[in-house]
Amino acid sequence: MKLQSLRLLLGSSHACGYLPQRNARSAFVDPSHPLNSALYGSLLDQGFRRSGNYAYRPMCLLCRSCLSVRIAVRDFRPDRSQRRCLRVNADVSLHLKGRLGDEHYALYRRYLQARHTGGGMDPDDSDAFREFLGCGWGHTEFWEFRRGRELLAVAVVDHVPQGYSAVYTFFAPDEPGRSLGTYAILKQVEQARLLGLPYVYLGYWVPSSEKMDYKKRFQPLEVLQPSGWVRMDRIAAGESFADNAASK
Repeated sequence: MKLQSLRLLLGSSHACGYLPQRNARSAFVDPSHPLNSALYGSLLDQGFRRSGNYAYRPMCLLCRSCLSVRIAVRDFRPDRSQRRCLRVNADVSLHLKGRLGDEHYALYRRYLQARHTGGGMDPDDSDAFREFLGCGWGHTEFWEFRRGRELLAVAVVDHVPQGYSAVYTFFAPDEPGRSLGTYAILKQVEQARLLGLPYVYLGYWVPSSEKMDYKKRFQPLEVLQPSGWVRMDRIAAGESFADNAASK
Protein backbone atom coordinates (compact mmCIF):
# COMPACT_ATOMS: atom_id res chain seq x y z
CA MET A 1 0.00 0.00 0.00
CA LYS A 2 1.48 3.32 -1.09
CA LEU A 3 1.07 6.13 1.40
CA GLN A 4 -0.11 8.42 -1.39
CA SER A 5 -3.28 6.37 -1.61
CA LEU A 6 -4.26 6.91 2.02
CA ARG A 7 -7.18 9.22 2.64
CA LEU A 8 -6.60 11.83 5.34
CA LEU A 9 -9.30 13.56 7.36
CA LEU A 10 -8.63 17.04 8.77
CA GLY A 11 -9.51 17.49 12.42
CA SER A 12 -10.89 20.61 14.07
CA SER A 13 -8.74 23.37 15.52
CA HIS A 14 -7.88 23.21 19.23
CA ALA A 15 -5.51 24.84 21.72
CA CYS A 16 -1.90 23.80 21.15
CA GLY A 17 -0.44 21.65 23.92
CA TYR A 18 3.14 22.80 23.25
CA LEU A 19 3.09 26.50 22.41
CA PRO A 20 0.91 28.95 24.35
CA GLN A 21 -1.62 31.14 22.58
CA ARG A 22 -1.51 29.02 19.45
CA ASN A 23 -4.05 26.70 17.90
CA ALA A 24 -3.32 23.30 16.43
CA ARG A 25 -5.02 20.74 14.26
CA SER A 26 -4.16 17.30 12.91
CA ALA A 27 -4.78 15.17 9.85
CA PHE A 28 -5.92 11.63 10.60
CA VAL A 29 -5.65 8.52 8.47
CA ASP A 30 -9.19 7.52 7.50
CA PRO A 31 -10.30 5.19 10.35
CA SER A 32 -11.96 2.89 7.82
CA HIS A 33 -8.56 2.07 6.29
CA PRO A 34 -7.02 -1.10 7.82
CA LEU A 35 -3.71 -0.45 9.56
CA ASN A 36 -1.03 -2.83 10.76
CA SER A 37 2.47 -2.59 12.24
CA ALA A 38 4.22 -2.58 8.86
CA LEU A 39 2.09 0.22 7.42
CA TYR A 40 2.32 2.16 10.66
CA GLY A 41 6.12 1.87 10.48
CA SER A 42 5.96 3.55 7.06
CA LEU A 43 3.71 6.23 8.51
CA LEU A 44 6.16 6.88 11.34
CA ASP A 45 8.83 7.54 8.73
CA GLN A 46 6.52 10.17 7.21
CA GLY A 47 5.97 11.99 10.52
CA PHE A 48 2.82 10.29 11.79
CA ARG A 49 2.04 9.14 15.33
CA ARG A 50 -0.87 7.35 16.89
CA SER A 51 -3.36 8.05 19.65
CA GLY A 52 -5.33 4.92 20.41
CA ASN A 53 -6.31 3.40 17.08
CA TYR A 54 -5.94 6.70 15.20
CA ALA A 55 -2.82 7.56 13.18
CA TYR A 56 -2.28 11.30 12.77
CA ARG A 57 0.21 14.05 12.04
CA PRO A 58 0.11 17.80 12.77
CA MET A 59 -1.46 19.86 10.03
CA CYS A 60 -1.53 23.36 11.48
CA LEU A 61 -2.43 26.23 9.20
CA LEU A 62 0.41 28.66 10.00
CA CYS A 63 2.93 26.56 11.93
CA ARG A 64 5.32 23.67 11.26
CA SER A 65 7.04 23.61 14.63
CA CYS A 66 6.33 19.94 15.46
CA LEU A 67 9.30 17.97 14.14
CA SER A 68 9.42 14.17 14.20
CA VAL A 69 12.58 12.81 15.84
CA ARG A 70 14.13 9.38 16.26
CA ILE A 71 17.25 7.98 17.93
CA ALA A 72 19.83 6.28 15.71
CA VAL A 73 20.30 3.21 17.91
CA ARG A 74 23.56 1.87 16.49
CA ASP A 75 25.51 5.07 17.18
CA PHE A 76 23.85 6.09 20.44
CA ARG A 77 26.10 6.42 23.48
CA PRO A 78 24.64 7.62 26.80
CA ASP A 79 26.03 10.87 28.12
CA ARG A 80 27.22 11.35 31.69
CA SER A 81 23.76 12.16 33.06
CA GLN A 82 22.21 9.17 31.28
CA ARG A 83 24.91 6.84 32.62
CA ARG A 84 24.10 8.08 36.10
CA CYS A 85 20.40 7.40 35.43
CA LEU A 86 21.26 3.79 34.55
CA ARG A 87 23.27 3.38 37.76
CA VAL A 88 20.57 4.88 39.95
CA ASN A 89 18.03 2.46 38.50
CA ALA A 90 20.20 -0.65 38.71
CA ASP A 91 17.68 -2.07 41.19
CA VAL A 92 14.80 -1.78 38.69
CA SER A 93 13.57 -4.78 36.69
CA LEU A 94 11.71 -4.74 33.37
CA HIS A 95 8.58 -6.81 32.69
CA LEU A 96 6.65 -6.83 29.40
CA LYS A 97 2.87 -7.07 29.58
CA GLY A 98 0.23 -7.45 26.90
CA ARG A 99 -2.49 -5.37 28.51
CA LEU A 100 -3.14 -2.61 31.03
CA GLY A 101 -4.62 -3.36 34.43
CA ASP A 102 -5.89 -1.59 37.54
CA GLU A 103 -2.41 -1.20 39.02
CA HIS A 104 -1.26 0.62 35.89
CA TYR A 105 -4.30 2.88 35.98
CA ALA A 106 -3.69 3.77 39.63
CA LEU A 107 -0.13 4.84 38.79
CA TYR A 108 -1.39 6.81 35.78
CA ARG A 109 -3.81 8.73 38.04
CA ARG A 110 -1.02 9.58 40.48
CA TYR A 111 1.19 10.73 37.62
CA LEU A 112 -1.45 12.99 36.04
CA GLN A 113 -2.50 14.51 39.34
CA ALA A 114 1.12 15.42 40.12
CA ARG A 115 2.44 16.36 36.68
CA HIS A 116 -0.43 17.37 34.40
CA THR A 117 -3.18 18.91 36.52
CA GLY A 118 -5.66 20.70 34.27
CA GLY A 119 -4.07 19.26 31.16
CA GLY A 120 -7.32 17.94 29.74
CA MET A 121 -6.65 14.26 30.50
CA ASP A 122 -9.21 12.97 32.98
CA PRO A 123 -7.53 10.65 35.53
CA ASP A 124 -10.92 9.29 36.61
CA ASP A 125 -11.86 7.93 33.18
CA SER A 126 -10.41 4.41 32.99
CA ASP A 127 -11.99 3.72 29.59
CA ALA A 128 -10.30 6.79 28.06
CA PHE A 129 -7.01 5.65 29.63
CA ARG A 130 -7.13 2.31 27.84
CA GLU A 131 -8.40 3.76 24.57
CA PHE A 132 -5.69 6.43 24.51
CA LEU A 133 -2.81 4.02 25.13
CA GLY A 134 -4.03 0.76 23.60
CA CYS A 135 -4.17 -0.17 19.93
CA GLY A 136 -6.26 -2.84 18.23
CA TRP A 137 -4.21 -3.18 15.05
CA GLY A 138 -0.57 -2.78 16.12
CA HIS A 139 2.03 -4.62 18.16
CA THR A 140 1.83 -2.64 21.40
CA GLU A 141 3.74 -3.62 24.53
CA PHE A 142 3.38 -2.29 28.06
CA TRP A 143 6.75 -2.19 29.78
CA GLU A 144 6.61 -2.32 33.58
CA PHE A 145 9.53 -1.04 35.61
CA ARG A 146 9.53 -2.42 39.15
CA ARG A 147 11.66 -2.18 42.26
CA GLY A 148 10.90 -5.53 43.82
CA ARG A 149 7.11 -5.72 43.63
CA GLU A 150 6.60 -1.95 43.54
CA LEU A 151 5.50 -0.53 40.19
CA LEU A 152 7.58 2.55 39.45
CA ALA A 153 6.83 3.27 35.79
CA VAL A 154 5.03 2.05 32.67
CA ALA A 155 6.17 2.73 29.13
CA VAL A 156 3.76 2.15 26.26
CA VAL A 157 5.83 1.00 23.28
CA ASP A 158 4.83 0.14 19.71
CA HIS A 159 7.02 -2.42 17.96
CA VAL A 160 7.34 -1.76 14.21
CA PRO A 161 9.65 -3.47 11.70
CA GLN A 162 12.35 -0.79 11.93
CA GLY A 163 12.27 -0.16 15.66
CA TYR A 164 10.28 0.99 18.66
CA SER A 165 7.94 3.94 18.92
CA ALA A 166 7.70 5.49 22.39
CA VAL A 167 3.99 6.22 22.75
CA TYR A 168 3.73 7.38 26.35
CA THR A 169 5.42 6.92 29.72
CA PHE A 170 4.00 7.53 33.17
CA PHE A 171 5.79 7.00 36.45
CA ALA A 172 5.80 7.47 40.21
CA PRO A 173 5.89 11.24 40.81
CA ASP A 174 7.61 10.82 44.20
CA GLU A 175 10.82 9.40 42.67
CA PRO A 176 12.28 12.43 40.84
CA GLY A 177 15.88 11.41 41.46
CA ARG A 178 15.47 8.34 39.29
CA SER A 179 14.59 10.23 36.07
CA LEU A 180 12.26 7.38 35.18
CA GLY A 181 11.15 8.91 31.88
CA THR A 182 14.75 9.04 30.70
CA TYR A 183 15.37 5.54 32.01
CA ALA A 184 12.44 4.16 30.02
CA ILE A 185 13.87 5.58 26.78
CA LEU A 186 17.35 4.24 27.58
CA LYS A 187 15.89 0.76 28.04
CA GLN A 188 14.06 1.02 24.71
CA VAL A 189 17.33 1.89 23.03
CA GLU A 190 19.01 -1.03 24.78
CA GLN A 191 16.32 -3.49 23.72
CA ALA A 192 16.30 -2.16 20.16
CA ARG A 193 20.07 -2.73 19.95
CA LEU A 194 19.69 -6.29 21.23
CA LEU A 195 17.11 -7.00 18.52
CA GLY A 196 19.07 -5.25 15.77
CA LEU A 197 16.42 -2.55 15.33
CA PRO A 198 17.81 0.72 13.94
CA TYR A 199 15.51 3.35 15.50
CA VAL A 200 13.59 4.47 18.55
CA TYR A 201 10.97 7.05 17.59
CA LEU A 202 10.35 9.77 20.19
CA GLY A 203 7.40 11.50 18.56
CA TYR A 204 7.47 15.25 18.09
CA TRP A 205 10.07 17.74 19.19
CA VAL A 206 9.22 21.44 19.30
CA PRO A 207 12.45 23.50 19.36
CA SER A 208 10.87 26.40 21.26
CA SER A 209 9.08 24.21 23.83
CA GLU A 210 11.09 23.84 27.05
CA LYS A 211 9.34 20.62 28.07
CA MET A 212 10.62 18.98 24.88
CA ASP A 213 14.29 19.78 25.54
CA TYR A 214 14.98 16.36 27.10
CA LYS A 215 14.72 14.73 23.66
CA LYS A 216 17.84 16.57 22.48
CA ARG A 217 19.91 14.60 25.00
CA PHE A 218 19.53 11.36 23.04
CA GLN A 219 22.21 11.80 20.41
CA PRO A 220 22.57 11.12 17.58
CA LEU A 221 19.03 12.33 17.09
CA GLU A 222 17.54 12.39 13.61
CA VAL A 223 15.01 15.06 12.65
CA LEU A 224 12.50 14.69 9.82
CA GLN A 225 13.07 17.55 7.37
CA PRO A 226 11.46 18.22 3.97
CA SER A 227 14.44 16.45 2.40
CA GLY A 228 14.13 13.41 4.67
CA TRP A 229 15.69 12.33 7.97
CA VAL A 230 18.77 14.38 8.92
CA ARG A 231 20.98 14.05 11.98
CA MET A 232 20.63 17.07 14.20
CA ASP A 233 24.40 17.57 14.41
CA ARG A 234 24.77 17.51 10.62
CA ILE A 235 22.33 20.25 9.75
CA ALA A 236 24.20 23.01 7.98
CA ALA A 237 25.82 25.60 10.18
CA GLY A 238 23.71 28.71 10.44
CA GLU A 239 20.54 26.89 9.45
CA SER A 240 18.05 26.84 12.29
CA PHE A 241 15.25 24.38 12.80
CA ALA A 242 12.96 27.35 12.70
CA ASP A 243 13.95 27.74 9.04
CA ASN A 244 12.57 24.30 8.35
CA ALA A 245 9.63 24.61 10.73
CA ALA A 246 8.71 28.17 9.79
CA SER A 247 5.20 29.35 9.38
CA LYS A 248 3.97 28.90 5.85
